[in-house]
Amino acid sequence: MIATRSKGKFPEIVDQLQDLSYGFTNLNEIPGLPKNFEVEEPATTFEGNAIIKAMTYGKKTGLLTLAEDAGLEIDALGGRPGIYSARYAPGTDEDRYRKVLGELQDTPDEKRTARFVAVIAIYDPENDKVRICRGECEGKIITKPCGTKGFGYDPIFYNTQLHKTNAQMSIQEKNSISHRGRALQKAKEILKTEFI
Repeated sequence: MIATRSKGKFPEIVDQLQDLSYGFTNLNEIPGLPKNFEVEEPATTFEGNAIIKAMTYGKKTGLLTLAEDAGLEIDALGGRPGIYSARYAPGTDEDRYRKVLGELQDTPDEKRTARFVAVIAIYDPENDKVRICRGECEGKIITKPCGTKGFGYDPIFYNTQLHKTNAQMSIQEKNSISHRGRALQKAKEILKTEFI
């Protein structure tokens, strides 16, 4: 099980893992799991929150569970929004990235450095085994959104390696260089060697 309800995140994850001998499901497809059931994320690190989510959903469903915690760290904001990325402002993804743009409006281009961080936890309820892996992707925050693909902060995160925002990339391009893609490459090896 991929422990997400996100319609954007689930296909990105499955695209990376599709050649493994697993079937994939997500939280929206689990019978008996209330639609409003959410796991609290009280940890102060991406690692802590990923482990909490993987273990909680894995124990509740009895399924091998992959959970992720990810966020955007902006140097000029002291690492914010960080672990609070998904709830940095109430409302939509656009509300959140507009808040970031507002906070950075007087910040010069050379000081707009940022990175996406993703930590994946894989939990097997049958043997209580947990494994974690991490991926990062460096870039900078541009001054106005650009692109229509992706989700979250993708329209304002400029990838300096591919010279475009994450919202201008195909899923395959994004997975090849993104924080989640890098973490998923490690997760894939863990799933092959330790769980199959």
